[in-house]
Amino acid sequence: MATAFLRTVILYFFITAGLRLMGKRQIGELEPSELVLTMMLSDLAAVPMQDFGIPLLSGIIPILTLLSLSMLLSQSSLYSLRIRRLLCGSPTVLIDHGKLRQDAMRKNRFTIDELLEELRGQGICDIKDVKYAILENSGQLSVLPWPQTQPPSSDDLGVKAADSISLPVVLVNDGRLISRNLELCEKTMDWLKKQVRRQGLKDYRDIFLLTLDGGGNINCIPKENSK
Repeated sequence: MATAFLRTVILYFFITAGLRLMGKRQIGELEPSELVLTMMLSDLAAVPMQDFGIPLLSGIIPILTLLSLSMLLSQSSLYSLRIRRLLCGSPTVLIDHGKLRQDAMRKNRFTIDELLEELRGQGICDIKDVKYAILENSGQLSVLPWPQTQPPSSDDLGVKAADSISLPVVLVNDGRLISRNLELCEKTMDWLKKQVRRQGLKDYRDIFLLTLDGGGNINCIPKENSK
């Protein structure tokens, strides 16, 4: 039992570290080569976890080989357009200036139902409202509507919009104080205690989430039944 647990833990962290080298992607955003790599790694890891007669090293070496090959191909694709096109493919335009490219859809086995579903998911009901629809290498559909169908921006209306967007900094996360973020915001514990009292709470441990943005705006969400 202990052997199975130890082998599983080692392989888990080994594969996790390797997949982290692939970057932050969701399964639906994986390139074909990355998806194949993920499936092969799962199969290779399952064998030494279940069969104790196989040395653990015999499972790690193929996994390490695949990860090294993936890293080599990824690095090569940065310098060679041919390798990049071979591994990742090329984006395909399905709608060009409002006209449906049926040959491109047939080539990519993309049905009209799938296209309409993707358009509805982006708030578009009519193909004529789309200037370009591009099927990306990841399988996602990028939709670019005609300019006249898009909502007017502040520049179109001649209104000068203030740049008030700033990323909020988390100061308290589920009752835990993030001291480093408090220092980055140049705030003290006394300041935090005052904010806690203003929310009608006794201690920051009663706060589920407390954030502070660059404009000094505070968002405080108490824990349920903490008041």
